[in-house]
Amino acid sequence: MLNLVLFGPPGAGKGTQSQKLIEKHQLVHLSTGDLLRNEISKETPLGKEAKKLMDQGFLVPDEVVISMISNKLDSNKNANGFIFDGFPRTVAQAEALDQLLASKGSSISGMIALEVDDAELEARLLLRGKDSCRPDDANPEVIRKRISEYNAKTAVVANFYKGQNKFTSINGVGGIEDIFSSISQVVDRLNSKVAG
Repeated sequence: MLNLVLFGPPGAGKGTQSQKLIEKHQLVHLSTGDLLRNEISKETPLGKEAKKLMDQGFLVPDEVVISMISNKLDSNKNANGFIFDGFPRTVAQAEALDQLLASKGSSISGMIALEVDDAELEARLLLRGKDSCRPDDANPEVIRKRISEYNAKTAVVANFYKGQNKFTSINGVGGIEDIFSSISQVVDRLNSKVAG
């Protein structure tokens, strides 16, 4: 099973590239944001717990998110693999994900990080903000805060996967197809390891 963590700061192109990977490799997209919204809309016990916390302004604890991921893995037992999007964001989450996957006889195949400099990210997000009506993409100050938050907290997760020799950095600047071609070379290499 091919399990990828697609990684990068806001505006790096993760959404665009993950769609292309899903189509090419028939992977299941596992977005923690989508999972949360889905559990809440279905009013599952996990969803109710998450909503209560979110309504109070708290982050949903890792164990709740891990339980939701576990449910998604269980309901897609015959999948070719998964793309993890927006998770893990911390080393504790990466460790919990490793434990969860190990309990199901699987593991993360690799982390692919899209590297884009801060000035390019800001320009991309401002452009996206004009088209998408997302207020968090329209304010340069908010954008800089999001990028800084990513650099401070989430980027350390890359070191966790470097320690496992599962980290690959890809230049996220250039044409969409060129970037996808670079990602595909990495995925093909990981796929042959998984199959072998």
